[in-house]
Amino acid sequence: MELSGLQIFKYLPAAKKAKYSNCKECGCPTCMAFAFKLAKEAIDIEKCKYISEELKKLIEISQKKTQKTIEINNLKIGGENVLYRHEKTFLNPTALCIMLDCKNPDFKKQLEKVKNFEITILNKTKQIDLIILKNSKEFDLQTEKDERIIEYEYLKELPIKIIEDKDFTKTAGQLKFIREKAILEKDEDYSNPVCIHFSKINIQEKKSLDLLCAKSAFYICKYANMLLFENFNEAMISTLMMLRENIFTDPQKPLKVESKIYEFKNVDENSLIFLTTNFALTFFAVANELEKLNQPSYLIVTPADGMSVLTAWSAEKFTAQMVVNMLKKYDFTSKVKNKKIIIPGLLAHMQKELQSEINNAGLDFEIVIGTIDACDISEFVKNFKI
Repeated sequence: MELSGLQIFKYLPAAKKAKYSNCKECGCPTCMAFAFKLAKEAIDIEKCKYISEELKKLIEISQKKTQKTIEINNLKIGGENVLYRHEKTFLNPTALCIMLDCKNPDFKKQLEKVKNFEITILNKTKQIDLIILKNSKEFDLQTEKDERIIEYEYLKELPIKIIEDKDFTKTAGQLKFIREKAILEKDEDYSNPVCIHFSKINIQEKKSLDLLCAKSAFYICKYANMLLFENFNEAMISTLMMLRENIFTDPQKPLKVESKIYEFKNVDENSLIFLTTNFALTFFAVANELEKLNQPSYLIVTPADGMSVLTAWSAEKFTAQMVVNMLKKYDFTSKVKNKKIIIPGLLAHMQKELQSEINNAGLDFEIVIGTIDACDISEFVKNFKI
């Protein structure tokens, strides 16, 4: 368990009102300042000559590394130091890896398919993290330039614990036990990252594929550092990548997208116009619905420090003036004949304020209240008249 600055301070002279309180010999103005620096490992413990042996032992345990970080061709696995994401943050996303058998007649075709697979999440391209080859003597690895491709024999030599997933309850229990031993007890015998290896299944059977996806999702949350599949299914991997992105984002840093006017389908002057903030989850929920529409549309995304619409409004990060500024910045009036801007239903209370600000700015747009939930946009558009 990590020690906070206040916990460390209790053992220092100033807290005990003892001799040498706030002596400044360590280079810090007070014992409290030293304690907080020490908690962040920003100062050497030896800088204070008056630290007790008890505190030294506590600091030694506190600063002891919990889980090893293993690097495979620039891919980092492990290195986690908390049990729960909200305590601090998870560090290295669970690696999603595919194993291919070089003896398989369709090996080269499968390899190209796995290598070329990619999806875009939060404007970042995601691919399979590692491609593991078994029976690799059948393949000339020297000619392959993709650094994601490694041999299974090499993987087995790394300090990674590989667990064969044969029984969900047992595997889940092992993952929990290992992580708790590593984090809570800092037991070096359990400090290696953990890889879950799934045997090949018949993915044509929907039940089998659904079960594999469900187990994988659980293991990403608790507490696999790496998942190794002998099957490759694009839909399942895409689903797991989306889940992983949510689990391994820093909860203290809002996810946001670029603030600008986005275009969907082949927009023209009569296209629909929607508006939202730059909170990533809201943006992608709305964008996904706009992609499904038969009609082209614009999406005005205002800068809001990555906050959702109501949060941004309450924090004064979403204002009527901001909307006007966006319309002027992109000279939107000259681009469209449709002058109806559909705002989120949660901002219905701002309709009059937005309309007034737009009118005062000499713009001829009309504010229309849209849906509360993004999933209702399609139904809303059916009855909407430009």
